[in-house]
Amino acid sequence: MKTSIATVSISGDFRDKLAAIAAAGFDGIEIFEQDFIAFDGTPREVGAMVRDHGLAITLFQPFRDFEGLPEPHRARAFARAGRKFDLMAELGTDLVLVCSSVHPAAMGGIDRAAADFHALGEIAAARGLRVGFEALAWGRHVFDHRDAWEVVRRADHPAVGLILDSFHTLARGIDPETIRSIPAERIFFVQLADAPAIAMDLLYLSRHFRAMPGEGDLDVTGFMRAVAATGYAGPLSLEIFNDQFRGGLPRLVAEDGHRSLVALMDRVRRAEPALAVDLADFPAPAPVEAVEFIEFATSRADAGPIEALLSACGFAPAGAHRSKAVTRWRQGGVNVLVNTEETGFAHSAYVAHGTTLSEIALRVPDAGAAHARALALGAREMAQDAGPGEVDFAALRGVGGSLIRLLDCGGGAGGGGAGGGGAGGIWAVDFAGARTAPAGAGITAIDHIGQTMAYDEMLSWTLFYSTIFAARKAPMVDVADPDGLVRSQAVEAGGLRVTLNGAETARTLAGRFITDSLGASVQHIAFACADIFATAEALAARGFPVLAIGANYYDDVEARFGLDPRLTARLRAANILYDEDAGGAFFQLYSRSQPDGMFFEIVERRGGYAGYGAPNAPFRIAAQKRAGRAAGVPRA
Repeated sequence: MKTSIATVSISGDFRDKLAAIAAAGFDGIEIFEQDFIAFDGTPREVGAMVRDHGLAITLFQPFRDFEGLPEPHRARAFARAGRKFDLMAELGTDLVLVCSSVHPAAMGGIDRAAADFHALGEIAAARGLRVGFEALAWGRHVFDHRDAWEVVRRADHPAVGLILDSFHTLARGIDPETIRSIPAERIFFVQLADAPAIAMDLLYLSRHFRAMPGEGDLDVTGFMRAVAATGYAGPLSLEIFNDQFRGGLPRLVAEDGHRSLVALMDRVRRAEPALAVDLADFPAPAPVEAVEFIEFATSRADAGPIEALLSACGFAPAGAHRSKAVTRWRQGGVNVLVNTEETGFAHSAYVAHGTTLSEIALRVPDAGAAHARALALGAREMAQDAGPGEVDFAALRGVGGSLIRLLDCGGGAGGGGAGGGGAGGIWAVDFAGARTAPAGAGITAIDHIGQTMAYDEMLSWTLFYSTIFAARKAPMVDVADPDGLVRSQAVEAGGLRVTLNGAETARTLAGRFITDSLGASVQHIAFACADIFATAEALAARGFPVLAIGANYYDDVEARFGLDPRLTARLRAANILYDEDAGGAFFQLYSRSQPDGMFFEIVERRGGYAGYGAPNAPFRIAAQKRAGRAAGVPRA
């Protein structure tokens, strides 16, 4: 598979872009004309610089408003084309993109356009160049790839071919299956982009909201299945116009782009195995069975508050690591580690962020397979040498600088090949102490993990989880903080549920957490229980620092859902929030935020409730801000 990306897709000057694109593993670039013009270097210098990075210039673009023009516009268009051809020769690329005209003087007619392209093909062929025609979704006369193909077919010139773009096809609702009948040799280039399902002007959607394949709602997999069925073997290139990407880190955007292409073609070959997909084999995505443990990094001096909160939640010490300053806290099926080591990854995380959740261990069907898939998709391996008598577990660098460990369901360590580890081995080999879980307060499992990031990183974090594991994305929702908007989206991969919360301003609760913790990723942990009222009573007896919810909330929720007043009274007395969906009911109880901004949540799901209580988030945030002001925390 030959991968490419348009220079317009990422931020930085031309040198920054090239370095990031090459480091991410791409084979080539589309040079967007504005990037070339803004760079202070000759065409030959630019071409040499690209090749010095191990890249090819796969496409020069765009050449606009060419076909179907009356004189004198037509003559000027051909003159402009001649100058572009001169430039391409100096750059060292042989293919130019001609997008369908939006010129107000452009005349319709397939034959007229075909005649223009045949004439242009003659000029290009004499120079050893090629011309690709693309149907813009907002083109004046040609806005459908089927019409663009008919123009190319009637032009009947070997130097004139079709350029396909998933956005232009899918955003207009055109059936991508119509691509299957196009001869592969007449498809010169394929561009890929996703987008959210937002009803807006297509030009505006394209210029501001395109996303990497898999980050949006378009059927890019179906599009690529149709392209692959033709036998097309040329470059697959990303052309992404996105305001967040243009302001993001070039390295991060480029890495996400390459990951999205690999994951896309993996979905294509698994959806239609008969297709010849040029992609190295690696394991299929699998769901997570459960979160085996989470680990907090802290210090001996600062461990008190997190240990006190765990104790108030009903957790109890259940053993210690045999060679490290790590204590295991346990309740029900939940294991929480508190790491006070003065060296290693956890200590580095503590130095950077203060007390923070630094590690998540996931129980998966085959840790080795999950590890291999993650590496094939560009995840970074975390090499940590196991000490004497310790199990060697596969580990990955997660989002936000966290660590993800992969443990076999059946007991194997995976990745490191040490054997005897996995979900059972770590407790038998690495830890000494009690083997039975204390009764606690009724907490049974980790329901979900809430991760917070700047909004412009949110798509990247979603892509990480949704490509490595067999996961599904819930629709994105807007959460109204009194001081701004937070975007929230859940990613579910079997027993792993993660809510990703993108903060747009530093004044929101999420934004303040990012600032105060210097970018720590996990802001809250939600624990599951079987009886929220019994758990609330047990927590109160243990001194759980419950978050007080405003009285007005309960009058509203009773009226909104038609609740029995007796149930409302119980909710009010215990400061429990309530929500419903078509599947069932949801109950939420929150702790007050710790000084570092982290907090716990206890939930009960009844029936088939599938959400996360998003309608309650504004009231929870308002309560947290009130509690913070009462405790003397300054308003952001």
